[in-house]
Amino acid sequence: MANNLMRIDPFRDLARFDPFRDMDEMFRDFAPSVWRGADVSPRMRMDVSETDKEYLVKAEIPGVQKEDIKVAINGNQVSLSAEVKEEQPATAGKTGSLRTERYYGQVQRSFTLPQEVDDDQAEARYENGVLHLSLPKKVGTGGKQLAIQ
Repeated sequence: MANNLMRIDPFRDLARFDPFRDMDEMFRDFAPSVWRGADVSPRMRMDVSETDKEYLVKAEIPGVQKEDIKVAINGNQVSLSAEVKEEQPATAGKTGSLRTERYYGQVQRSFTLPQEVDDDQAEARYENGVLHLSLPKKVGTGGKQLAIQ
């Protein structure tokens, strides 16, 4: 019977007291309608890897036509931008949307690489919502080690 006893802590509920626990749920339910005009752009997710000769970038940009993607290279600075366009309903009568969570508008991302990029040899490919960049390193721009005399 001693194994079935439970210690009572009168302050346990006070330690877990969170007056704002329901606020998150309330904003999650009402945010799409209340904050519809708010300028909240999603972050472009990407992976950057490096080999001896080049940098490889994979950026997720779903729902974009390749004509709406722009890549700018300036030395070791790379900038990506794209425009996500809102789809027009195919039906003749406009139906009211019950919930809208998808983002429409401009997304952009810039980053700096450790070494300059040879922009003449750089290549970009877009397939299945992923932008693939092959950014060859510029020859002769790496760091120089000095011999100590």
